[in-house]
Amino acid sequence: MENIILIFTTFTAGLLSFKSKFPPLVGFLIAGFILHALGFESNEYIQWMADTGVTILLFSIGLKLDIKMLVGKQIWLSALLHNLGSTLYFFLALYALQFFGLPILSGMQYHQLALIAFALSFSSTVFAIKALQEKGGMNAIYGMLAIGVLVMQDIFAVIFMTISSGKMPEIWALSLFVLPLIRPLLYKIMDMVGHGELLVLYGIFLTFVLGAGLFQYVGLKPDLGALILGILMAEHQKASELSKSLFNLKELLLVCFFLQIGLSTALSLSAIILAFLFILLQPIKTVLYYTLFDLFKFRKRTSIYAAITLTNYSEFGLIVGGLGLKLGWLPAEILVAIALAVSISFLFAAPLNQYNDTIYLTIKNFLKEGELFNQMERPISIGNPETLIVGMGRIGTGIYEEMSQNQTVAGIEINENSIERHKRKGRKVHLGDAVSQDFWQRLENLNQIGTVLLAMPHHDANTQATIQLRKIGYTGKIAAIVEYEDQIESLQKEGANAVFNVYREAGKGFAHHVKEQFGALKS
Repeated sequence: MENIILIFTTFTAGLLSFKSKFPPLVGFLIAGFILHALGFESNEYIQWMADTGVTILLFSIGLKLDIKMLVGKQIWLSALLHNLGSTLYFFLALYALQFFGLPILSGMQYHQLALIAFALSFSSTVFAIKALQEKGGMNAIYGMLAIGVLVMQDIFAVIFMTISSGKMPEIWALSLFVLPLIRPLLYKIMDMVGHGELLVLYGIFLTFVLGAGLFQYVGLKPDLGALILGILMAEHQKASELSKSLFNLKELLLVCFFLQIGLSTALSLSAIILAFLFILLQPIKTVLYYTLFDLFKFRKRTSIYAAITLTNYSEFGLIVGGLGLKLGWLPAEILVAIALAVSISFLFAAPLNQYNDTIYLTIKNFLKEGELFNQMERPISIGNPETLIVGMGRIGTGIYEEMSQNQTVAGIEINENSIERHKRKGRKVHLGDAVSQDFWQRLENLNQIGTVLLAMPHHDANTQATIQLRKIGYTGKIAAIVEYEDQIESLQKEGANAVFNVYREAGKGFAHHVKEQFGALKS
């Protein structure tokens, strides 16, 4: 009966959240609080599923991560400066609260305040990825910027936990440097497993055996292993397919991640007060993100969107706080306050991410755009194509091959590795973030392009691109793809002239092809 109540409450809260235009994760968090109030507690099974979901999430991030982006100073230096700056900010704020007599902080030493400040400096990888997926921003420049910073923060946290626990990696950890050398073998196996359940199982094998399992065995954090294995496999042609194959499993398991946060939080008045003070302190953390991104010459929109994506506290704050509790550095009540602050920050961050366009447009006129931009956002010249294809995945590539036979065509893609592959095959494909209004404004000769075909894999991304095109006055034809019938009307309302269901049109195309081939054979 308890399992029935747990599943019913979680599903109902998630559904109500979704119908209220909020991400379902908000409902899952609320469900955790409700269930905790009813006497439910997190257990080893929920915790195991939550941990498993996070591990698969990190492997999936790795599959989409361009390692060259991480070595750019705009990523690692932004992450480092923000970590140091926000830790100092929170330390000073906590010291001031202690000075003015906040009881829960009384008697704490400087190193304890510094540990709390360090825990609060992180942003949530899980929440940010979920928010980016909801908005179709995973491949946008602001999305890649946010993910890059989060990955660096995860690395900082792993280093801290390794040092503070006093547990050094085993000597066998040096053997991990062999992993890049066996990548050709891993790729060969990836080629052999096909496209069904074996592909999913191989992804599980890479995540939990070669990734999490091997790293844990040599004394390193399992999640770091999953991330690195994902990065090693990122350049394989099936990387995107594998990520999509793991998507539903990951999403289901992550329900438990958000649920157990609420289930694990035993509230007290002093913890609640401190948690809300943490929330009041959070905007400066967001401003610091924006300031650093702006210093690296990202466009105002990119800097704002990335900062909003990172406006939350992190599950790593709970892990760091939990380690402090285990080592006797922090009282349990502080961990409760951090857990509650993480939960509340998710509740506030969800609508911020949902309406980041509105926020940007509201404050855009108060921001002065510079003239020199980061290399990721420089103006794009694509010549004078008659047709522009946005999203050069499998569908976009097929469209390109078909239409380039009788007209000039150009493609837009967000992934640099994909662009290089297309260029080697002679296709004219350019780097660009199609969900950004700034991208379309920077594009030369836009109104001389007769047709824009939107073939991005996420419906939200195609919708946003349509909105941005019409907003800046594009007068040509817009066509877009969808996966589901109920998505057609929304695209048409935003200004798409033609919308095609990829599965239905694939069936028509196949039938037409069969008729052509069989007709030719018959004659």
